[in-house]
Amino acid sequence: MIRVAHFSDLHYGGKTLAEAERCFGAAIDQAIAREVAVAVVSGDATDHALDLHAPAATRLLAQIWRLAEHCPVLMLQGTFSHEPPGTLRGFALLGGRYPVQVVERIGQVALGRDGQWQVSAGWRFDTLPDGCRALFSCVPTVNEAAVAAVVGATAAAEAVGEHLSTVLRGFAPSHRAAQQAGVATLGVAHGTLFGCVSEQGVPMAGFDHEFTSGSLFAAEAQAFLLGHIHRHQRWERTGPCGPQCIAYAGSIGRFHFGEVGDKGWVCWTLAPEQVQCELVPTPAQPTLDIVIDGVPDPVALRAHLAGQALQGTRVRVRWQVAEEDAARVDRAALLQVLGEAAEVKFEGRVIPLVRTRAAGLAAVASLPDKIRVWASVTEAPVEPLLECLAQLAAATAEDIAQQVLHPGTVAGHRPGGGSCAPCP
Repeated sequence: MIRVAHFSDLHYGGKTLAEAERCFGAAIDQAIAREVAVAVVSGDATDHALDLHAPAATRLLAQIWRLAEHCPVLMLQGTFSHEPPGTLRGFALLGGRYPVQVVERIGQVALGRDGQWQVSAGWRFDTLPDGCRALFSCVPTVNEAAVAAVVGATAAAEAVGEHLSTVLRGFAPSHRAAQQAGVATLGVAHGTLFGCVSEQGVPMAGFDHEFTSGSLFAAEAQAFLLGHIHRHQRWERTGPCGPQCIAYAGSIGRFHFGEVGDKGWVCWTLAPEQVQCELVPTPAQPTLDIVIDGVPDPVALRAHLAGQALQGTRVRVRWQVAEEDAARVDRAALLQVLGEAAEVKFEGRVIPLVRTRAAGLAAVASLPDKIRVWASVTEAPVEPLLECLAQLAAATAEDIAQQVLHPGTVAGHRPGGGSCAPCP
């Protein structure tokens, strides 16, 4: 039996440091307490390229070293935009009690009973290494640009999935041999599985995703540890080699608004004919979404939040208002209501005023006929409009202004002389 700690999507960066550090630090404490034998980080340890002197880089190095003091660590290359190629190589030099193995290419890595790593020379081992305790088949992020250079840009996405499916099937014989020898078999990959659900609850159903559950199960590994999607989820079946399980660990913390589900890491327990997968929650920062239809009312918002503690919570307030009401939104008053929140984000949507165009208006010659067409389209009463048009034609601008200023003026008489027609 072997117990494996599966961490993913740590996203250490300047803006995410507090959340990542709190959650990953707690996760390492939990993994040590559970006496895991090996730890895996399945990609996106960083949120973007980091300078070595950046606080996020320093803290991540310290935490990986702390983990390596307890057990061997395997780190997989993640998304290039989060983890530029070469970012992880420095972690292999940490020099903890146990080694840190960085995987940047498709291949297999064997964990020896002495806690050391052995890497396949090619994409898989020809024979299982002596003294092997666990066999990891690794599929880091694939460079689609390299595939596009060969098969063309339009076919690159589907070609990646097809080639990875072939590779995964190719791992099956070595996994079967390892299980017959009593060695635990695990796959580690970073990418999107067709049909998985994003952290916002959106199904990922496209033809450009790297994996399917069928292709991953075809590798015949007992466990497949996935990274990239921030929501924990799993798929299980009993195949020819016994029980199999695929799982995303999800992100270690809550880095975006609207994320659903618990955040944490996965504790895997593998034994012959047995696979257990348990999500261990981390103290991720809670978020709160408030959606308002119309102009936000600070008094109503205070009543809505009565009795609800906002300390340590990131709050997002969304509203949509008509264009003429946009100036009535009092952001300062809303901030006062949400003053205890750790962070407040406003997302207001202004609905533009829509003006109806009257079809055929340009084809009408006379102005009265144009008014009749417009009134018909907008469902406005036409007679008052025609009366005003007649008055505009009969009176001067000065007379009309005088009638507006002095509504009680008798038609045709005004102070100082002159005449004007009465307005309705």
